[in-house]
Amino acid sequence: MFKNEPVRSIMTKEVFTIDEDDKLQDAIKLIKRKKIRHLPVMKGKRVVGILSRSDIDRLSFGALFENQESADDAMLNMLSISQVMTSKPRIIQSDQSIQDVAEIFAKEEYHALPVVDNWQCQGIVTTTDVITYLLKHL
Repeated sequence: MFKNEPVRSIMTKEVFTIDEDDKLQDAIKLIKRKKIRHLPVMKGKRVVGILSRSDIDRLSFGALFENQESADDAMLNMLSISQVMTSKPRIIQSDQSIQDVAEIFAKEEYHALPVVDNWQCQGIVTTTDVITYLLKHL
């Protein structure tokens, strides 16, 4: 089924990114506005990290206590993207197989992988992309 099919066939090509020097609040706004769960973090044209919605949720007190939104804002304003993101994320190339990606997701604790060719971010592939592909081919 997917032994040799390249990941480029299922990856999201319109990938939103953020620069590591941008404000964490800007990254959060982008994640919410675009309804995405993973955001590659760039330094120039290189992927240096990945910021996930769950990374941000771990910092949030508002979900636990009433009227704590201001505490969340204060905490988030004190932190930088590089302090919250996963540094040196696992990356893959667009010609790697969907099977390679599925094996990475099954064995390691990743839910999204930036797709990088020639040091340029070409897209992102997530566990949802792989599951959707599998469901179409069952």
